[in-house]
Amino acid sequence: MRVASVMTETIVGEFVNESSNTAERALGITEFDTLAALESESIHIFREVAGEFERPVILFSGGKDSTVLLHLALKAFWPAPLPFALLHVDTGHNLPEVLEFRDKIVEKYGLRLHVAKVEDYLADGRLAERPDGIRNPLQTVPLLDGIAEHRFDAVFGGGRRDEERSRAKERIFSLRNAFGQWDPKRQRPELWNLYNGRHAPGEHVRVFPLSNWTELDIWRYIAREDIDLASIYYTHERPVYQRDGMWMTPGVWGGPREGEVLETRSVRYRTVGDGSSTGAILSEAADNEAILAEVAASRLTERGATRGDDRVSEAAMEDRKREGYF
Repeated sequence: MRVASVMTETIVGEFVNESSNTAERALGITEFDTLAALESESIHIFREVAGEFERPVILFSGGKDSTVLLHLALKAFWPAPLPFALLHVDTGHNLPEVLEFRDKIVEKYGLRLHVAKVEDYLADGRLAERPDGIRNPLQTVPLLDGIAEHRFDAVFGGGRRDEERSRAKERIFSLRNAFGQWDPKRQRPELWNLYNGRHAPGEHVRVFPLSNWTELDIWRYIAREDIDLASIYYTHERPVYQRDGMWMTPGVWGGPREGEVLETRSVRYRTVGDGSSTGAILSEAADNEAILAEVAASRLTERGATRGDDRVSEAAMEDRKREGYF
């Protein structure tokens, strides 16, 4: 699809260049680039799901990808209100700036937000803390319970194929069985923009409208649309300590350990995850232009650079997806 989008851009670009200004005005073509093609594809997916499923929901964490996802969803149905609710799995280890941003966005657009809390499961014994203290993997059970409780049949996620190898395997419509599990062998072919939403009672479909976007596309779109983000994505001074090559923030999840030195540095976050497993990077990037230059120069994806839970094993994310993770 990405290739098709680029080809479309090239064909249309050549057409526009060869045409007169009069032809451009007649066609209403003023700008058509990769971002426009990606936006068009994402909006088409939102509308396709709205017409094909009964109870869709958007996973919203307050991170940059889910914020762009929400922006596209609002745009897909504007000026009508968003026909979907939001679902957030709160690990209890989220950075406070992200939760404040989540609540601000919900209030601004008058959205319905469901919150599944990992701490509720820890309190009544349905889950137990892991020895390493990381709670990201504990999100799966509350997520699946939330989907079952509200009978959601389509769940939008902000996953992108460039983030991590198991995400690169997923189709835009990803069928999950009655236990919420992903079986790569049951994926259906997706030709052009034809999606198969057929599912049996109890099954649901995960939908990824940002599959063909890259991290750079996300930041270019944020800059072009002037999308508001949580403040942690931009440089700020914060007490941090180094662990496994990442700059970690102390919090309710603990740290620093013996031998780890707390110091104040200028950092920013490339991705939002559990505070016990997600690190910041040293950065002076204070605006979208500086971040675009920083991301363009990076040789690591945001997950590879700052997500400790993905370093457990090469198949860590795929194992969690098979269990029902995002």
